[in-house]
This record gives sequence, structure tokens and C-alpha cells, in this order.
Amino acid sequence: MRLLRIHAAAAEEAAEAAAWYEKERPGLGADFEHAVDAALDLLEQEVVPLTSMPGVAGARGVKRLMLRRFPYAVIVRERDTEIFVIAFAH
Repeated sequence: MRLLRIHAAAAEEAAEAAAWYEKERPGLGADFEHAVDAALDLLEQEVVPLTSMPGVAGARGVKRLMLRRFPYAVIVRERDTEIFVIAFAH
């Protein structure tokens, strides 16, 4: 199992998205947070295949995992000893 690290800007993106969903409908922000946590658990356990990003990003090893139920992807860069979350993209 590799170490999972999350860039501070990525964590902020996720928090902002959760706040937006919560504002749109009470409880939906918590649902978004649960979807993020579930995706991070899958990444940490390395039990799900990741999709390469298109173009230059994919050529540089950047991959993504789509969240369930929400139109967001967890954008990561895999390294030998860690998985580094660089963004939560809409």
C-alpha cells in the first residue's frame, strides 16, 4: 500500500465543492464528502484501476478516478511510494 498525500489546493477544492452542494441542498454536501472519502479509500487500497488523463497530462503519468454520483474526478499522480492527489476537478 502506497502513502496517499493530498495537495492543500486539492483539499480546498473539495471543501469548496462540498460547501456549494450543501448550499444547493442541505445534506448534499455531506454526501459529496462521503463520495470523496470513498474514492480516497479506493486509491489508498489500490483496488481500482485509474484512467489516464488525455494529452500531455496523461503522457506525464497523471490519472483520474471519477466520483460516484457527482461530476467530479480525483486527479492523481502515481509515484513509486505514494499516490499524490493534485486536484478535484469538475
